Amino acid sequence: MDLNLLRVLDALLQENSVTRAAERLGTSPAAVSRTLARLRRAVGDPLLVRAGQGMVPTPRALELREEVSALLRGCDNVLRPGAGFDPVHLRRTFTVQATGLLLAGVAGPLTDRIRAEAPHVDVVFLPEALEGGPALRQGSADVELGVLAHLDPEIRTQHLTHMTLVGIARSGHPLFDRRIDARRLAMADHIGISRHGKRLGPIDSALAELGLRRRIAVVVPSHTSAMMLARDTDLIALTLADWLPETTATLGLRTFPIPVDLRPVDIGMAWHPRNSADPGHRWFRDHVAAVVLATSGSKDDTSRGSAAS
Repeated sequence: MDLNLLRVLDALLQENSVTRAAERLGTSPAAVSRTLARLRRAVGDPLLVRAGQGMVPTPRALELREEVSALLRGCDNVLRPGAGFDPVHLRRTFTVQATGLLLAGVAGPLTDRIRAEAPHVDVVFLPEALEGGPALRQGSADVELGVLAHLDPEIRTQHLTHMTLVGIARSGHPLFDRRIDARRLAMADHIGISRHGKRLGPIDSALAELGLRRRIAVVVPSHTSAMMLARDTDLIALTLADWLPETTATLGLRTFPIPVDLRPVDIGMAWHPRNSADPGHRWFRDHVAAVVLATSGSKDDTSRGSAAS
């Protein structure tokens, strides 16, 4: 049956009047009267009959009143985005691709937030080797988090925060004996961080403008391994400012400002558009964004800003 017939039937059964039903539906009494005739034929019952100046429902109409009303409410809930969503009932696994450094800061607070609202939701963190690949399009990842690049054209993105790069070295490193300028930075041996073995980055371009060049003595695939190596050697690395301060101190490491002009790192979140309107996915993305902003100390809360179409 046409859903519009049910809406007219519901209005008639609630109002017991063709005129009032028409007003409720925003249409004409003639249109409602024609629909009532169709309903009578479909149901095999007059539904509303004359009683003096008004109309009264038949026993069959009384049987249908609550059933029709409940059916329409159910249809509205199905068609209304996010209607009836309650994370406490959600049973789902979300997958997040993130670099090891972001993962170390995000995983704990994100897990706490998720478990507090949705005890049946699990989170799987994927290796950063999938970053910039087809995982979002293929559905093997729900969210990519970090520096967004080389994404498929349909992917939706949301900027979360800017983060500053700083240097990091063991607390007793000779570099800390006096002021760290660009020349002293270039003279130190560095740890390069690249999954693909790349040795040069923006800092090398900035040093080159000053006529300086650094030596990259070791290249490792992750920030985590770089921090461990910096802890045990006189090599220095790059990390994010104000990120994991307790871990940095516990490892006996110390950060310092980079004495060259480096652009902040843009941290964002990406997902496939097939998940944009899904209430569970949207709820999860909101939590991811909130955790990144809280952990980074960002004052610019963009977690509810509009994403790219």
